[in-house]
Amino acid sequence: MVSMTDNEPSVIDEGTFTVRRTIRIDAPVEKVWSAVTEPEHISRWFGRTVLEGTGVGAEGTMTFEGYGDVPIRVEAVDPPRSITYRWGNDDALGHLPDRVDEATSTVFTFTLEPVPGGPVADGPVSDGPIDGRADGATELTVVETGFDLTSDPAANMRAHGEGWVSELDKLVALFAEDGDALGGDALGRAREGAA
Repeated sequence: MVSMTDNEPSVIDEGTFTVRRTIRIDAPVEKVWSAVTEPEHISRWFGRTVLEGTGVGAEGTMTFEGYGDVPIRVEAVDPPRSITYRWGNDDALGHLPDRVDEATSTVFTFTLEPVPGGPVADGPVSDGPIDGRADGATELTVVETGFDLTSDPAANMRAHGEGWVSELDKLVALFAEDGDALGGDALGRAREGAA
């Protein structure tokens, strides 16, 4: 089992205004996909998430205790490989906007890759391309970009780098404590919508 301390901290690239963190989760891609795409599961480890609609263009908020409502929008979905969100989360600004503003918001993408040797998801094992049912654990990478558009790029990159450590460690802990409760419903719905 991978513990939170087995995963590396966030990497900040000041030249490209990017924050990146990669973690390993002892769960199949299908379950991790649900954890990063379904509001009811996101709310268990990240901020309380409410989205109006599904798929690209869905908008809503993530609410963080003591911080407020952060506007968020789904920008791209490639199930079960990646999902991209845009949010108005400029920590250095001192207040949160009501809606996502493309001129000042950042974008974060979760990318999922299967890692052989972990738990097996329900269903057949695939030796082919990622299909959400591969044998193994999952490598989850988050890349957040666009900090050059924020009020204080360096301060925001530091804050978000620390934030991704905290939030993704909560995700690892959630799977360690109760990974069976995270179903793969989102993957099936995403595939149906893409057909």
